[in-house]
Amino acid sequence: MFMILMHISLFIITLSMAGFIYRVIKGPSTPDRVVALDALGINLVAMISILSIILKIDAFIEIILLIGILSFIGTVAFAKYLEKGVIIERDHNHN
Repeated sequence: MFMILMHISLFIITLSMAGFIYRVIKGPSTPDRVVALDALGINLVAMISILSIILKIDAFIEIILLIGILSFIGTVAFAKYLEKGVIIERDHNHN
Protein backbone atom coordinates (compact mmCIF):
# COMPACT_ATOMS: atom_id res chain seq x y z
CA MET A 1 0.00 0.00 0.00
CA PHE A 2 2.84 2.38 0.86
CA MET A 3 4.55 1.84 -2.51
CA ILE A 4 1.29 2.49 -4.34
CA LEU A 5 1.01 5.82 -2.51
CA MET A 6 4.61 6.65 -3.42
CA HIS A 7 3.94 5.97 -7.11
CA ILE A 8 0.75 8.06 -7.02
CA SER A 9 2.55 10.95 -5.33
CA LEU A 10 5.38 10.72 -7.85
CA PHE A 11 2.84 10.99 -10.66
CA ILE A 12 1.11 13.98 -9.02
CA ILE A 13 4.44 15.77 -8.52
CA THR A 14 5.27 15.13 -12.18
CA LEU A 15 1.98 16.76 -13.21
CA SER A 16 2.63 19.75 -10.98
CA MET A 17 6.12 20.13 -12.48
CA ALA A 18 4.54 20.27 -15.93
CA GLY A 19 2.29 23.07 -14.68
CA PHE A 20 5.26 24.96 -13.23
CA ILE A 21 7.21 24.60 -16.47
CA TYR A 22 4.24 26.10 -18.29
CA ARG A 23 4.21 28.98 -15.77
CA VAL A 24 7.95 29.58 -16.28
CA ILE A 25 7.48 29.79 -20.05
CA LYS A 26 4.16 31.68 -20.24
CA GLY A 27 4.25 33.54 -16.92
CA PRO A 28 2.59 36.95 -17.06
CA SER A 29 5.42 38.60 -15.11
CA THR A 30 8.99 37.95 -14.09
CA PRO A 31 8.19 37.44 -10.37
CA ASP A 32 5.68 34.74 -11.38
CA ARG A 33 8.42 33.01 -13.31
CA VAL A 34 10.82 33.22 -10.35
CA VAL A 35 8.22 31.70 -8.02
CA ALA A 36 7.59 28.92 -10.54
CA LEU A 37 11.34 28.21 -10.76
CA ASP A 38 11.54 28.00 -6.98
CA ALA A 39 8.57 25.63 -6.92
CA LEU A 40 10.26 23.53 -9.62
CA GLY A 41 13.31 23.19 -7.37
CA ILE A 42 11.16 22.13 -4.42
CA ASN A 43 9.27 19.62 -6.57
CA LEU A 44 12.53 18.25 -7.95
CA VAL A 45 13.77 17.64 -4.40
CA ALA A 46 10.47 15.93 -3.55
CA MET A 47 10.60 13.82 -6.71
CA ILE A 48 14.14 12.62 -6.04
CA SER A 49 13.24 11.90 -2.41
CA ILE A 50 10.27 9.76 -3.40
CA LEU A 51 12.34 8.03 -6.05
CA SER A 52 14.97 7.30 -3.41
CA ILE A 53 12.29 5.75 -1.18
CA ILE A 54 10.88 3.66 -4.03
CA LEU A 55 14.31 2.38 -5.10
CA LYS A 56 15.46 1.98 -1.46
CA ILE A 57 18.71 3.82 -2.21
CA ASP A 58 20.17 6.41 0.15
CA ALA A 59 22.78 7.65 -2.33
CA PHE A 60 20.46 10.41 -3.54
CA ILE A 61 20.70 12.38 -0.29
CA GLU A 62 23.71 14.38 -1.50
CA ILE A 63 21.90 15.16 -4.75
CA ILE A 64 18.83 16.32 -2.83
CA LEU A 65 20.95 18.65 -0.69
CA LEU A 66 22.78 20.02 -3.72
CA ILE A 67 19.57 20.74 -5.62
CA GLY A 68 18.05 22.37 -2.53
CA ILE A 69 21.05 24.65 -2.06
CA LEU A 70 21.22 25.59 -5.74
CA SER A 71 17.49 26.28 -5.82
CA PHE A 72 17.74 28.53 -2.78
CA ILE A 73 20.74 30.44 -4.14
CA GLY A 74 19.02 30.89 -7.50
CA THR A 75 15.85 32.20 -5.88
CA VAL A 76 17.81 34.67 -3.74
CA ALA A 77 19.80 35.85 -6.77
CA PHE A 78 16.65 36.35 -8.85
CA ALA A 79 14.95 38.19 -5.99
CA LYS A 80 17.93 40.51 -5.56
CA TYR A 81 18.06 41.12 -9.30
CA LEU A 82 14.35 41.98 -9.39
CA GLU A 83 14.70 44.32 -6.43
CA LYS A 84 17.89 46.20 -7.34
CA GLY A 85 18.65 45.34 -10.95
CA VAL A 86 22.10 43.93 -10.09
CA ILE A 87 23.18 40.73 -8.41
CA ILE A 88 26.72 41.60 -7.30
CA GLU A 89 27.27 45.17 -6.17
CA ARG A 90 30.71 46.57 -6.80
CA ASP A 91 32.00 49.55 -4.86
CA HIS A 92 34.03 51.73 -7.23
CA ASN A 93 34.87 54.34 -4.56
CA HIS A 94 37.52 52.45 -2.64
CA ASN A 95 40.50 54.44 -1.38
